[in-house]
Amino acid sequence: MTHDLIVIGAGPGGYVAAIRAAQLGLNTAIIEKESALGGTCLRVGCIPSKALLESSEKYHEAKEELHRHGVDVSGVALNLPTMLSRKDQVVTALTRGIDSLMKKNKITRYIGHGSLSGGGKVHVDDGKEKKELTAKYILVATGSKSAPLRGVNVDGVQIGTSTEALSYSEVPKRLAVIGAGVIGLELGSVWKRLGSNVTVFEYLDRILPGMDSEVAAEAQKILTKQGFEFRLKSKVTSAKINAAGACVVECEGAEPFVCDKVLLAVGRIPNTEKLNLEPVGILLDKRGRFPVNNHFESAVKGIYAIGDVIVGPMLAHKAEEEGVACVEGIVTGYGHVNYDAIPGVVYTNPEIASVGKTEDELKEAKIEYKKGVFPFLANGRARAINSTDGRVKMLADAKTDRILGVHIIGPHAGDLIAECANAIEFGASSEDIARACHAHPTLAEAVKEAAYAVSNRAIHF
Repeated sequence: MTHDLIVIGAGPGGYVAAIRAAQLGLNTAIIEKESALGGTCLRVGCIPSKALLESSEKYHEAKEELHRHGVDVSGVALNLPTMLSRKDQVVTALTRGIDSLMKKNKITRYIGHGSLSGGGKVHVDDGKEKKELTAKYILVATGSKSAPLRGVNVDGVQIGTSTEALSYSEVPKRLAVIGAGVIGLELGSVWKRLGSNVTVFEYLDRILPGMDSEVAAEAQKILTKQGFEFRLKSKVTSAKINAAGACVVECEGAEPFVCDKVLLAVGRIPNTEKLNLEPVGILLDKRGRFPVNNHFESAVKGIYAIGDVIVGPMLAHKAEEEGVACVEGIVTGYGHVNYDAIPGVVYTNPEIASVGKTEDELKEAKIEYKKGVFPFLANGRARAINSTDGRVKMLADAKTDRILGVHIIGPHAGDLIAECANAIEFGASSEDIARACHAHPTLAEAVKEAAYAVSNRAIHF
C-alpha cells in the first residue's frame, strides 16, 4: 500500500500531524500498536491523571472545605471503583473521538508495530501478519515510556510506574514516590487526598527539577502543609518486596522505608525500540533521541521525528506543535515552533505553571531582567474561592521590557499561563499586559498586577 505520509505513533504529536497532513491534501496513514488511539498521554497519562486529580479534589473538598462555604456535608465516603470507572469513561470517550477524527479526515489506520526498512518502506506487524507500506515521507512520533532506575524491581503490582498508579484497587496506607517531578507530585496528590500517607524521595536537593527554583520552593512548602513528606538528597539504591509482602525502599545512608506501594517516577525516556533505525542510517544520540534539523528531518531524507523522541520537553502540546510544523514544512516549505513560548503545568493544588525562561536561567546567562511578583492573597477572586496560596512572577528584559518568562503557582495557574504564552509568542512587554484591561474580579488580574509590579507600581499590593 502506498501513501504520501506514514505516521508511526498515534499519540498527541502523531495523530495531530496526521490530521493536519490530511487537511493539506496528503494521502496519510497512521500506525499504532494499541487498539485505542491517543498514545500514552490519553490512555495512561495526561487525561486519566487529570480525571483522578479532579475527582480526588472533589472528595477532599467535600470532606475538608465545603463547610467553610456554609455547606455542611455528612457521611462523605470514597467509592474508589466508581472514581476509577469515571476515569476510564473519560479516556474511552476521547479515544473514540480520535478514531472518529481519523475517519473524518480519511486517514488510513494500521494496527500493529511499525518499523523502518529503508527506501521509504515501513513494515507493520500486528502479531499475525506483516504488511509492507510505502511513502515519500515517514514521521516517527512514538513518544516515551517511564524511565527505569537501577535497583528498583518493577513488578507492576506493588512496585510500578504511573500506569499502575492510575488504577490502584485500594488506597495504599503508605505510598513511596521515587522522584519529585511532575508525575510523582500529581499522582502523589491524588492518593494523598484519598487518604494515603505519601513520602517522596528525590535525589536532588529540591523538587520539580527544571522549574523556577523560587516557585518550586514555595510549592514544596505548600505541599508539606498538605501532608507530603519530602526526603530530598536521597539516593534510592533499591526497592523490592520483602518476605512479609511489603515494599521496602532503601537509600544510601538511611534506614529502609517500608510501605504498601512504590511509584517510580524518575522521568521518561524516548520510545524508540524495534524501529530498525541503524540499518536505515539513523543513529540516536546518547539519550536515545533522533537528531533532526530545523524541519524535523533526520539524517535520512524523508524520515522525520517529533515529540518525545527528539530534543525538548516531553509535553503533549509540544509534540502537537511540532507535528503541525513538520507537515506544514513538508507541504508548504515552512513550519516553526517557538520553544520559548511552550508552557508547562503541574496539576497539583495549587497548580504550578511556567513559560519562558526561569530566573535561574537568566542569572546563569547573565541577562539583566526586572521582576514583578503579585500574591494571590491580594486577589479578590482568589479570596472568594478560598484559594489564596501562591503568586504570579513575571520576568522582563531590563532594557526592552519584553517578557522573558512567567511563573505562576496558584489557583487555575494552568489556564492563566495561556495569556503569558501568547504574550511571549507575540513579543509583548510587561507594559502591554499591564495596560490591557482584565475583568474584575478574576484570577487573571493577578497576572496584570504582576506586570505592573515589574515597574514597581502594583496597585493592590
